Amino acid sequence: MAAERLLQQAREVTPAELRALCARVSSLLREAADGPDALDGLRRLFLVVSATKYPRTLEPPLPEQLWASLGTAHPEPLRLLCAAVLRELPPAGPARDPQDAWQLSLEASVLLAQGDRRGQVDALGRHVFSLLGGRHPEGPGLRRLLPVVCRASSLAPRCLKKDQTDLLSKRLADWLRYASVQQGAAVSSGGFFTPRARQPGPVTELDGVVATEFFTVLSTGQRFTDDQWLNVQAFSMLRAWLLLCGPGAPDAASGSLRTPRERLRETAFEYCRRLLEQSGRCALRKADVELQKACLAEALLVLDVLCAQDSSFLYRSLSCLKGLQARLCGDPAWVRTLLPLAHFLLSHGDAAALDAGAVCQHLLQWVPAELYHSPLLAFELLRFCRDHARLLGAPLALNFPSLLKLLAWNSPPLTAEFAALLPVLVDANTAPEMLQALLDLPCLAAALDLQLRSQPTVSERPLWDTSLKVPGCLDAFRDPQLHGLFQHLLRTRAGGRPQRLSPLFQPLQPMARCPRVVQCTQAVPVLLQAFFSAVMPLANGTLARELAQLLLERSDSLFQVPHYPAAVHRVLGQQLLALCRVQPPLVAELEKDLLCFLGGRGALLPCVVWAVGEFLSVSWTRRCTAELISRFFEALEALLFEVTQARPPAASWCPPELVTALMTALAKLASRSQDLIPRVSLSLSKMRSLALSGVAGMEEAAIGSRATELLQLLKMPGAAQLVLTPSPQAAHLRYHRDTNTALPLALHTVRRLLDREAGLVPG
Repeated sequence: MAAERLLQQAREVTPAELRALCARVSSLLREAADGPDALDGLRRLFLVVSATKYPRTLEPPLPEQLWASLGTAHPEPLRLLCAAVLRELPPAGPARDPQDAWQLSLEASVLLAQGDRRGQVDALGRHVFSLLGGRHPEGPGLRRLLPVVCRASSLAPRCLKKDQTDLLSKRLADWLRYASVQQGAAVSSGGFFTPRARQPGPVTELDGVVATEFFTVLSTGQRFTDDQWLNVQAFSMLRAWLLLCGPGAPDAASGSLRTPRERLRETAFEYCRRLLEQSGRCALRKADVELQKACLAEALLVLDVLCAQDSSFLYRSLSCLKGLQARLCGDPAWVRTLLPLAHFLLSHGDAAALDAGAVCQHLLQWVPAELYHSPLLAFELLRFCRDHARLLGAPLALNFPSLLKLLAWNSPPLTAEFAALLPVLVDANTAPEMLQALLDLPCLAAALDLQLRSQPTVSERPLWDTSLKVPGCLDAFRDPQLHGLFQHLLRTRAGGRPQRLSPLFQPLQPMARCPRVVQCTQAVPVLLQAFFSAVMPLANGTLARELAQLLLERSDSLFQVPHYPAAVHRVLGQQLLALCRVQPPLVAELEKDLLCFLGGRGALLPCVVWAVGEFLSVSWTRRCTAELISRFFEALEALLFEVTQARPPAASWCPPELVTALMTALAKLASRSQDLIPRVSLSLSKMRSLALSGVAGMEEAAIGSRATELLQLLKMPGAAQLVLTPSPQAAHLRYHRDTNTALPLALHTVRRLLDREAGLVPG
């Protein structure tokens, strides 16, 4: 809370207050740069300029003073703060000529944060490479330049020259392979009474055993030498540098000698092989275990780059990877390292006859089912699925119920990721089950919460909301009669017999106020839109019919969370009409379902009524007969009669848009079966009379106006058929461009006829 208050105060700083702060900091830098007041002022200035998304402008001469303060004449904390402030500012003012490696590193961090300005990053890259190519490229100053190299090279590739690239590749290989295996010496303060310093001992492995091979990032010791720090930094930039340099063609002139790039790749392979061996050691400290995981993941990614650039490394890697898969799959604590291993196997498994199926199945099925409550793992796994969707193939779509658990537990940050993944997960076979699962996502979140509560607590801090007490829900979760439904809800693989989960809604109702469940309800409409965007191109007649039936069925079978049904109904209504546009014969094919739906009071009634009036036409399907039109007409007429006879308490479920949709649909059906015109005219006359009499709950003007328009139109059956039942070809551009057949011309003519009939214009 204190941090939030500070950020809020920083965002509310006015331009006048910022100018006053700039003047104070400028004065302190000019008069007392080494004092604590200058550091305090710079900290306040950094908080102000970094707290907002939009850039702040500092009054001169402060930007110039900040650049000048990066020099060696000032203390290190002040130089760091000046660089931090400059990184938050828009590009302004030239950079100074650096006096040492530390100043060059600070200026580089500012330039790289602000982007390339007038080629300065290119000049920076050339300068850094010239320092690296010097006669004494060692010491602490060089360590500050290595992080700049790859970033500057990626922003300004022109600064990469072959001789400089080869030189840095040689340096990296040396730092990786020939770092000292002795610990760094203790710093002596000197003096007559200082005892003789003990000779440094050898570095050790993470399990305490003395290292017998070369130094790596997983070697430990009390102190490190400069070349050991360079070894660590070289490994941290190794993958980016290999990708930047590319595979490179063999140098025929070199004969049997390796080029610097080839030597670097060979050294990198041996380094990664050693890291894979070190990752299997039993670390003495918990922090070292996390370091092992991170280094193993990076080593696998480096091996992937090496094998892509030189296939000979692939077969040499097999012996290193044989036991790794079983070790990682058997230890849940190492599950995140399975992602780079799976990436390697998917990328190179076919060439090396390695089976990635077992690892991928473990990641797609077991991991989400058991570790869905890990936010970082959930994000990384979904991103892995997005990046490898083509290689994962059908198993990815079949395991979508397991992936949905990640979304149900972490819905706000993962909604966009899952929406982007949906086109890969949806196919003609899984689409209906996917739609059901998305609508039941709040129930899944509640079931996952109950699943955790029912298990023995494995940590001191529970993963669920302890303020919510739901003993009744826990009893329902353990009820044998509901066990099958919960098992279906928590399934890990698509397929099987579909089940209606509505019996779970009432037992889970106390969970409706759980924040995680509420967050899921907010994500479902977004996911439904993404789902239908992906499924519409696949919606042939069979799939469209199945999806439409599900929409009608599930519109009145949703978990009751405040505002959730209304938000879902808006999406379902839009998508029902979209399905009918893609497959217009749906209305005739779903006769029984739609007639049954029209007999109730479903939330999708306006959309269903509009679809019946729009698409129940012989223009769309030959199954549309006069008898079929009559059956739908009678259902709509009965529904309109129920509306007209309703009193205010009953009329509350019938919005004005439903009334106007009913009148319009009846008029459309009558224009296609003209024997029905007298009946619909009578109904429209009653509606106009009711609107003029001011029946409560109706928007009298809109309803009366629509009834009058339709009555006048039905007096001319030919014109009514042209307007209310246009040909499907009317959507073609010719009907809007050709002056002889343009639809606006026909509408204008009909309007003139209607106005003349009503006596609004002289004959």
